[in-house]
Parts: sequence; C-alpha cells; structure tokens
Amino acid sequence: MTRRTAVTGIGVVAPGGPTREAFWQRVLEGRPAVRTITAFDPSPFRSQVAAECDDVPDLHEDRYISMAAAAADEAVADAGIDLSTVDPFTVGVSMGTAVGASLRLEEEYARASDKGHVWTVDGTRVHSDLYPALVPSSLATEVAIRLRARGPVMTISTGCTSGIDSIGVAHELIVDGEADVVIAGASDAPVTPITAASFDAIRATTPRNEDPVTASRPFDATREGFVLGEGAAVLVLEELSAARRRGARIYCELAGYAGRANSFHMTGLKPDGTEMAEAIRIALRRAGLQPGQVDYISAHGSGTKQNDRHETAAFKLALGEHARSTPISSIKAVVGHSLGAIGAIEMAACALAIRDRVVPPTANLRNPSPECDLDYVPLIARQHHVRSALSVGSGFGGFQSAMVFSEIADGGR
Repeated sequence: MTRRTAVTGIGVVAPGGPTREAFWQRVLEGRPAVRTITAFDPSPFRSQVAAECDDVPDLHEDRYISMAAAAADEAVADAGIDLSTVDPFTVGVSMGTAVGASLRLEEEYARASDKGHVWTVDGTRVHSDLYPALVPSSLATEVAIRLRARGPVMTISTGCTSGIDSIGVAHELIVDGEADVVIAGASDAPVTPITAASFDAIRATTPRNEDPVTASRPFDATREGFVLGEGAAVLVLEELSAARRRGARIYCELAGYAGRANSFHMTGLKPDGTEMAEAIRIALRRAGLQPGQVDYISAHGSGTKQNDRHETAAFKLALGEHARSTPISSIKAVVGHSLGAIGAIEMAACALAIRDRVVPPTANLRNPSPECDLDYVPLIARQHHVRSALSVGSGFGGFQSAMVFSEIADGGR
C-alpha cells in the first residue's frame, strides 16, 4: 500500500496573530503587522521596521523555541491526537530554522564581553543554557522532549527554505515508513541587532521607515526590499489511512515536495528562474498533477527586486500559459519575512486556503511591476475553490523549494 501524508493539525505564532485563526484572519484582511522595531533601538540601522510577535509565552528558552513550543501545542490540540496513546518510537519531529538562537547568543555575548568592551569573554557571566543556544539541533530536541517523541528527530537549516524543507523531510519520513506521525514546522526570532546589520550590509531589507505598514510591497513597482519578521508554524502530519481510522479531521494531503539549488551565488538569483521551475515540476510530478491543475500559488514574494522577477519567470517556465490564469499571492506584506520560519507559516496558509476555499491577498500591491505581470491578487482576498495549492521558497545560498498541498478528493481511501 502506498503511504500518503495527511495534515491534521495546525499551530501558528505570527506577527499580529498569536494563534492560527487570528493569524489567518489578519492575512485575509491584508492588514500588515509591521511597525517600527521595539525589540531594540533601531535608529543606527538603514532598515528600522519589522513584523514582531506579541504575547509570546516565556518558557525561559530562546524566543524561537518558545514560539515553536506554543505552535506545536496548538497544532497537537487542533489535531485532536493523544500522543500518549501512540507508540513514541513512531512519532518524529522535523523542525526548521535559519538563524537558530541568535537572540540568546547575542544577549549572552553582550553579557560575557561587557557589551563588546573586552575581547576575552568571561564564561562565568553567561547563562547555563548558552551551549543549547549554540547548536540549532536544540529546536527539534526541545519540541521532542515536550511531546515525548522518540522517533526520528532533526533540525533542518537551509536558510529561508528551512520551513518548507523541514515539512518536506517529515513527509518523506511518513512515506518511507520511518514514522506514522511527525510534528513538523519551523521557527525563527531574527529581530536582533546583528541580523538587522547583516541585511543592512547587503541592502536586502527595505529602507521605507516612515510608513511601516506599507514598507513591504511584494511584486509592486516601488518595492525596495523585505521587512524582517519572526514567528513559528507547526503542522501535525499523519499517515493518511491511520488518520482516517482514528476519525481525524483532515485539512489536506501533502502530495508532493522537491528542492533544488542554483549553485550560483550566496545571495544572487539568475533571472530565468530555472532551478525554482525545476523544483516546481518535480513537486507536481510527485503529486501526480499537471501544471493546469494548480489552483493557487503561495509565492515567496519577498519584495526584493530580484526575487520577485526571478519567481515570476519560474512560474511561467514551470506552468506555461496556466501561470497567467493562476491566482498567486504573498503574505509577507502582512507578517514579514521570518527567514526559516516563513515557509512553514506559508504552508499553514495553504492548508487554510484549501479549507476555506479562499485565496489571501497580496497587501500593499497598488502599482504592479511590469516585470511581475501575473495575477498576484492585489489587496483583497478572493473566494476560489483551491483543490491544489503550490508553495515555493527561495533561500540565500541558492536553495529553491516547492511543495504541493491537495484537497483529498477520494475521501482518503
């Protein structure tokens, strides 16, 4: 029997929406949760705006782990699965992050070096959790301990595609029979001075500080860079027939996944979109779909000049003429770009789009760029029967990933 993967639970912690439904409502309204940075004094930086999360629980861990834990708790509760009744060796965890505990590392370095005034740091002044902050594997470990998962446990770090890739790896664990349930997602809390400085240096983030709400403008002719964000999303993935047997409510099926690399440049993209197009083609083939069966595309849509035209080219290359009639949108104008977490957050949005038969809008898209000439659903959500949703991600380092979620038309048999 071919094993298939069902999405049975969703948890989200995002800017302007500390729960799944609050996040989704804000996205559908196209109401950006972007403001002048409050986490630190942003005045020395070129880009001074971000999409920050409020009401993050304090679990005495790095912020990104606290957000992941909250999202995982919500996802498991949403799935209605009692993990204590499941063999823990069949429960896996696959989590993604781009920058890990950068917030804790930055804070501890400031403590140990007297805010950088001394070269030889004092190890007696740092927190006992400094080592777990150093290793990104702590993210998956903490989620596994929290949920008592003893199957395959891993952290995936592939830059801004980490969220898609962590869920893709989880899907492969289920299809291969390595696990029956996988808690999968991603989390990042990169709103820190060192991250802001890193993106300032390559001029990737927007300098539009005077009006934060309109600073992120994916696919707009006036776009000038992305807005940094933070957040987490976690999905409960189950082997489909087992989920059906326990009477689970199923959002959709994870039908296909693929990743490719451009081997070109650490931050640059070739304009033809070849590698992203190849990832899309393979994900569709694995899902058993033709290009004309894609009903919605959740774009990476970061709002940088090169990404948006690269992505537009990739859609045309992979889908042909169907690209021109397919609704496409980016939710980053609302929740910012949370680096490794955003792919998981966008996959949550895809599952909810299938559930509610609606396409979220691209906020702030008022002057469409001539080089981004597809249907990017400006400003207002659109009712649309989404049977299959394609989500793509593009990460520094040349990572290109694609994933397909599909409505279960056969009742899950």
